[in-house]
Amino acid sequence: MRYRLMIFDWDGTLMDSVARIVACMQAAGRDIGWGELPEASVRDIIGLGLPEAIAKLCPGIDPDRAEALRSRYAYHFVEGDVTPMPFYPGVAEGIARLRGDGRTRLAVATGKSRRGLDRIFRESECGHWFHASRTADETRSKPHPQMLEELLDELGVPAEEAVMIGDTEYDLEMARALGMDRVAVTYGVHAPDRLAASRPVFTAEAFPELIDWLHA
Repeated sequence: MRYRLMIFDWDGTLMDSVARIVACMQAAGRDIGWGELPEASVRDIIGLGLPEAIAKLCPGIDPDRAEALRSRYAYHFVEGDVTPMPFYPGVAEGIARLRGDGRTRLAVATGKSRRGLDRIFRESECGHWFHASRTADETRSKPHPQMLEELLDELGVPAEEAVMIGDTEYDLEMARALGMDRVAVTYGVHAPDRLAASRPVFTAEAFPELIDWLHA
């Protein structure tokens, strides 16, 4: 196994939730009268904490309207939208393969809230896959490296023995700030050339390919 600790992004890396995130954010924008938010713009902010995502998506939005957008997005994501959110092909099998080593630690670093991640853990019955997790509302949003620093400290693993895996430049840049190895997956939201700018040590086009490389 290449690393003692493997840290995964969630949306666009493990779970195919991008379509639901886009649909819910667009619905929320219409609800508050902001207008139609372009799909490409919504995809671009996936991975950021929700306050940071809204600020980037809606420049100049006032605090009250930002809170209204956040509230309506949460409503649509939890109750109002039924777009399926499956794991990407090979995720369950791949995680089981990594856990089978018995020594490797697995963690999640996500732009979701703690409440949102815990809900997904319950619904997907996958919380036991991971030894630790950090969300954007309990630390600093990506690309700041604080959530990675906290995970390294909690699990007692130095940065040189860990890797961050994600589908956005936000994932890769927070690892790069610590000098941590980073792996890009190209089936998520950011284009391969954008990911390449962060100099990943490996780029995977599918999850099984990623697992083969990690397990080598």
